[in-house]
Amino acid sequence: MKTCPALLLLLLAAGSGSAQAAEPPLPTVAAGRIERLALPADGPVAARPVDVWLPPGYPDAAPYAVAVMFDGQMQFDAGTTWNRQEWRADETASALQAAGKTRPFIIVGVWNPGAARHAEYFPQRPFEALPSATRDALRFEAKRGEAPLFSTDVYSDAFLRWIDATLLPEVESRYAVSRSADDRVLIGASMGGLISTYGVLERPEAFGGFGALSTHWPGIFPGTENPVPPAFFAYLRERLPAQGRHRLYFDHGDATLDAFYPPLQAEVDRIAVAKGWTFPAYRSLAFPGADHSENAWAARLDGVFAFLLPPRAR
Repeated sequence: MKTCPALLLLLLAAGSGSAQAAEPPLPTVAAGRIERLALPADGPVAARPVDVWLPPGYPDAAPYAVAVMFDGQMQFDAGTTWNRQEWRADETASALQAAGKTRPFIIVGVWNPGAARHAEYFPQRPFEALPSATRDALRFEAKRGEAPLFSTDVYSDAFLRWIDATLLPEVESRYAVSRSADDRVLIGASMGGLISTYGVLERPEAFGGFGALSTHWPGIFPGTENPVPPAFFAYLRERLPAQGRHRLYFDHGDATLDAFYPPLQAEVDRIAVAKGWTFPAYRSLAFPGADHSENAWAARLDGVFAFLLPPRAR
C-alpha cells in the first residue's frame, strides 16, 4: 500500500494543533462549561493550557470521575481547531450523563505542545529499547514533510510525571472529583492513543483504564521496514498486566492512515488475549470505512465513555 507524503503529513497532523498561540480563546461548548487551568512547565514539559469541562449541574453529582483527554485543543470547538473538526466531547459526555449511561465525570483536556507532540506522546521505554543507531535514525531522519518528526528527544516519561505531580493534584484541589484510581481514565487518538496506553501501563496504580482510538502503532510514518511496532509489541508482552480492575479500549478504522492499523492492532489483541484479557474488561473494535480524523473519533466517543466510565454500582 502506498500513501503520498503530503497525505501522510495531513493525516498525522490530526490532533496536532499548536499549543503555542498567545492567550487562545476558550472553546465554546454546547453543554456544561469550560474553565481553563494555566499549568507551569516542568523540565522538557512545556507550559500549556488545560481546558476543564464541567457538566451541567456540576457540582451536584459529586464526586465526579475524571477523563484526561489528550490533544485537548481538539475536543470541544471546531471553530477554534486547525482543521475545523472536533471530538464533540461536551455534547457526548453531557448526553450520556443525563441518560444515566455513565457515572458523572468531568473532562480534563490537556493541550499538546505543537511541534514537540511526537516526542511527548511516543512511549519512551520501547523507544529506548531500540538499538542506539535505530534511535538516532528515527530521531534525526524521520520527517513530517520537510521537518523532523521529533523536534526533541522523546520525553514521555517526564510528561507522565507532570501528569502525576502537577496536573492531577491541581484538578483534585480545584474540583469535586473522586480520588479513586478507578475513577480516572486516559483517552486519546493516534499518538494520543499511544500515550494513553503507555500512561496506564506505566502508572497502573493511578488509573482505571484507557481509551486508545486509531492507535498509531507504526509510531512514525508507516513503511515496509519499520522497527517500531515490534518494539511496542515486546513492551506490551512485558508490561501489560493480567486482567484485573482495569478497562482497556482500542479501536480503529480502515481508511486513510487507519488503513495501516488492522494487522498491527490484531497483534496487540493476540498479546492481550494471551495475557487473559477478555470482555467486559477488554474491548477492541473495528469500524469499516472510518478514517483518521476528529469527525471519526467523535462518532464513536459515546462508546468509549460508556465502556470506561459505566454507572457506579449501587
